[in-house]
Amino acid sequence: MSELTGVLMAIVSSCLGGSAAAVTRYLVAGADAVTLAILRWVIGFVFVLPVALLSGVRWPPRSDWPAVVGLGVCYFGLFFVLYNVAISYTTAARASLALSTLPLQTMIVGAVLGVEPLSARKTAGVLIAMSGVFAALAAGLSNAPAGAWRGELIMTAAVLCMAFYNVWSRPFMQRSSPLGYLTVGMGGGAAALVLFGTLSGRVAVLSTFTTGEWIAGVYLGVAGGALAFILWVLALARASPTRVANTMTVNPIAASLVATQLVDEPITLNLIVGLAAVFAGIWIATKAGFQEKP
Repeated sequence: MSELTGVLMAIVSSCLGGSAAAVTRYLVAGADAVTLAILRWVIGFVFVLPVALLSGVRWPPRSDWPAVVGLGVCYFGLFFVLYNVAISYTTAARASLALSTLPLQTMIVGAVLGVEPLSARKTAGVLIAMSGVFAALAAGLSNAPAGAWRGELIMTAAVLCMAFYNVWSRPFMQRSSPLGYLTVGMGGGAAALVLFGTLSGRVAVLSTFTTGEWIAGVYLGVAGGALAFILWVLALARASPTRVANTMTVNPIAASLVATQLVDEPITLNLIVGLAAVFAGIWIATKAGFQEKP
């Protein structure tokens, strides 16, 4: 039952992440990739830190801090800067579909590092889900923005950062706690972003934000940052990295629904057909064996 709970948490987290993609698409016209990453993770950290302190979390041991902070800078810093760059080239839905390559990359990284062996069921589920992703991207290419392939390629490459984060996170969480681990890593990533943003003058862009943009930015930090990633690390502590990563394929649904309202992105037939294959893949990969150890 613990694995099932973890997968359900990851699904909610992925839905929040999808809505954040649409909000990022709305904000990206008025801010660069670094500024949006600063906005998301500074606000996210401001909300996560008091929750961690009031919860009395177990912090990572001192010897783990360099690695935990390093993973946080790689993920909350590098990955999300690339994520924002990718979304500036393509639609929220198509970027989220490219992000859905996470299960395949996590499965490969986990197998290469010897953390999580492959099984026939997990392999079949992930491959079916991925076929839906690639079919939807290919079928809708003619209606995509000019140069959209650049954003999707950047997103696919950037996902490797998240795949390593997923696989390497669990041992550190086991020596501390999911929320303690998240707080230290997010704080490290936010600090690196603020330092770079201050030195490069990117932080000044925030002074030009309208009221609507600030509302969207706060949502990005609270729902798409703090809440989404509290649920994500709790899921990683309960379920295997591949099962958690496989829920990322619901991300495009939330992205599409929110983007239709914020930036008038259409929901296309190819997206719906592709997502049907995505759901089939999730069902196959997670239907059995929730009690098994990863």
